[in-house]
Amino acid sequence: MTKSFLFATWAGGGAVPPVLSIARALRERGHTVRVLADASLRDEVVAGGLEHVPWTTAPQGDASDPAKDVIKDFEARTPLGAFARLRDRIVCGPAIDYARDTLAELRARPADVLVAEHMLLGVFTGGEAAGIPLVSLVTTIYPLPTPGAPPPGLGLRPGRGAVGRLRDRALGRMMAKPWAKGLKALNAARTAHGLVPVESVIDAFERVDRVLVLSPRALDYPSREFPAQLRHVGARLDDPAWAGELELPEGDAPLVLVGLSSSYMNQRARLERIAEALGTLPVRGLLTTGPAVDPATVRAPGNVTVVARAPHSLALRHAAVTVTHAGHGTAVKSLAAGVPLVCVPLGRDQPEVARHVELAGAGVTVSKNASAEAIAQAVDRVLNEPSYRREAGRLAGEIAAEAATDQAVAELEALTSGHRQRTVGFS
Repeated sequence: MTKSFLFATWAGGGAVPPVLSIARALRERGHTVRVLADASLRDEVVAGGLEHVPWTTAPQGDASDPAKDVIKDFEARTPLGAFARLRDRIVCGPAIDYARDTLAELRARPADVLVAEHMLLGVFTGGEAAGIPLVSLVTTIYPLPTPGAPPPGLGLRPGRGAVGRLRDRALGRMMAKPWAKGLKALNAARTAHGLVPVESVIDAFERVDRVLVLSPRALDYPSREFPAQLRHVGARLDDPAWAGELELPEGDAPLVLVGLSSSYMNQRARLERIAEALGTLPVRGLLTTGPAVDPATVRAPGNVTVVARAPHSLALRHAAVTVTHAGHGTAVKSLAAGVPLVCVPLGRDQPEVARHVELAGAGVTVSKNASAEAIAQAVDRVLNEPSYRREAGRLAGEIAAEAATDQAVAELEALTSGHRQRTVGFS
């Protein structure tokens, strides 16, 4: 039976393609799907055969243009400063605007299920006021503190024994504190829509019927416990609509695929440093700048081809190594193809993704300020030590098994039966 789904996302760079991938899969199964999104995402939404509904009062941005980026986290001097921008400009600050737009759309055209990117708490506020099932899509490794794992973002190994568990609990409470500054704005949105206030922002993330994590379970800690409504449903490996065609560099030397963020993170100089590093190695480089950087501005040696875009899923069939900022999309596509990584995290969730890649034995991490020589050494190491490709191949098998059925679509269709199961706690 055909059902109606309302999706919501924002101009968050690599978070957009996996959200739209699920929306397209539902449309292909005959469901009605529309997408609330920034005007800058219209072409990408429409390219998937989906209906685009622009925000009316919520923030409108373009992650590829630094002048139009809503968060501008590239201006932050510290990770905490970058976090505050996300909290105040997307998650909590404009929650009342996201809620207003979402509820207006649902009143104009009701939907059976509301599906939104994890950080859009204002959207879930509007959906909760409408009384329909809510689904949160997490497009990276689950980013909130849970039992059985160190708090995300600190790069720590899981604690051992009672002392280690005590450490993780204490750090988890400490890391939850920066969210407190967003609580007033979030609760203002809730009370304006007739909802009871929440005690913490973290609580609000759990007020959904399902949390679908679009990340391989095998990439996370085996000991980690998750909220009862959370499901790992496998990564989405689709390339963005703007990826274009693949043209490989000539020759038969090992191919190194390079891709930093698709959104602006002040990355041009780092792209040049990576290109310089590859110029000292017997490899072919395919360097994709993405929409945020003009390829003509990136200097590169003769063995490195610089292009604005390329379909990474196709290029990875030929690649020996990926050099990446460790954005979740690029990292998981590489692992799904059995390609090991050199991670150069720039910020956001990238240090956490890089840490998990290292712990899995499928790559190494170098600092975003690393010299060309250090980057070259890391690429050479991953190219010539078989263990990295072996472990990447192991993860490829687990990712393929997890994606054998479309678990995300199955979960969403199950919720349209009208049976709601909003549970709280850990399983």
